[in-house]
Amino acid sequence: MYNTAKKQVWFGELRTSKGNTIVVHDNQLPEASPGRIYLYNTIRNTIVEYVEDIVKVNLYDLDDEQTKVAIAELNEAWKAERAEFMLKHQSRIDLSKVPDTAPSRKAKPVPEPDEIVDTDDDIPELDDDDDDSFDEMGDSVDD
Repeated sequence: MYNTAKKQVWFGELRTSKGNTIVVHDNQLPEASPGRIYLYNTIRNTIVEYVEDIVKVNLYDLDDEQTKVAIAELNEAWKAERAEFMLKHQSRIDLSKVPDTAPSRKAKPVPEPDEIVDTDDDIPELDDDDDDSFDEMGDSVDD
């Protein structure tokens, strides 16, 4: 059965109802999404992300002779696809591991209070000693 702990690169067979295909698993490929694995599918000639729980039970080891044949026939195509895959995925950055490099926020300056202006100086004082007398209607009493 599928066991990548023993080998860096594992050549095996994926058996499905649609047919069997030789697949390659490499421990040096970037880690797939949780619960998934990357396998090079020789029929598709590409690295495919599979659901590990579904595909794992359908993966089988090749015998020694089949492994030698698979390596001889597929190694160049596998290495070319692996190099292309690594270039595409090299640009992915795990942002949780990147230190925070953003500049710190500058504190807003506290505005200084405006000068206190004595507004009493601008208002003319009313003189209550005025000779003009007016009644409630605003008419002069002298009239």
